[in-house]
Amino acid sequence: MTTELMGVFVTFFLGGLLGLVTIINPPATLPFFTALTRDLDDRQTRAMARRACIYCFLIVVVSLFAGGLILTAFGISYGALRVAGGIVLGMLGHGMLYGRGDAVESMSHANHQNPAFFPLALPGITGPGTIAVVIGLSTEIRELDAWGKEITAYLAVVAATLAVCALEWALLHSARAISKRMGAAGIEVLTRLMGFLLICIGVQFIASGIRTLVNSL
Repeated sequence: MTTELMGVFVTFFLGGLLGLVTIINPPATLPFFTALTRDLDDRQTRAMARRACIYCFLIVVVSLFAGGLILTAFGISYGALRVAGGIVLGMLGHGMLYGRGDAVESMSHANHQNPAFFPLALPGITGPGTIAVVIGLSTEIRELDAWGKEITAYLAVVAATLAVCALEWALLHSARAISKRMGAAGIEVLTRLMGFLLICIGVQFIASGIRTLVNSL
C-alpha cells in the first residue's frame, strides 16, 4: 500500500471509528441491554450480545454500500444528505446531552420475537443517526478521485465498523458487571459527553454539506 493510500485508510478509519463510537455510544447501551436480558441466564445473555453485534455490523455495511444507490433512486444530492444528516445528529446529540426520557426503558419491557435485532440492534444500538453517519461517509468516499482510494476508504470504514462492533460486544458481554461498577452516574456522564461530541460532528456534517451544495451551483 502506497503512502497516499495509507493516508486515505487512516483518515477514513479514524473518521469512521470516531463517528460510530460517538453515535452508538456503547456504554449508553448497557442499561438497556441489562434491562432487556434481566430474565435470561448468562449463556443466553452472551448469545444475545453476539447476535446483536452481528446484526449491527450487517446494518452498517449494508448502509455503507447501498446508501449511494438509495440517494440516486430518490434524487437526493450528497450535499443535501450531509446537511440533513448533520441536523439529525445534532438533534440526537442534544437529546443525549440534556436527557432522552424513558423511551429506552419502556422499549425494554416489551416482548419481541427477535429482541437481538429489534429493539436491541435496531434502533437500540444502530439507529437512524448511525445510518446517517455511514451514508455521510459513503458520500465522501464517492467523491474521491480514484477507484483505488475509494476501495481503500471502504475497507477502512468496514474495519472501523468491525472494531466498534467488537467493542460493543465486549461491553455487552460484561454488561452486568460493568453496570454495577460504573453506576448510573458514570453512565450518565459518558452519555452526556458523547452527546456533545455528536453535536460537533453534526455541525461538521452541515458545514461540509453546505460547501458541497455551494460548489455544485
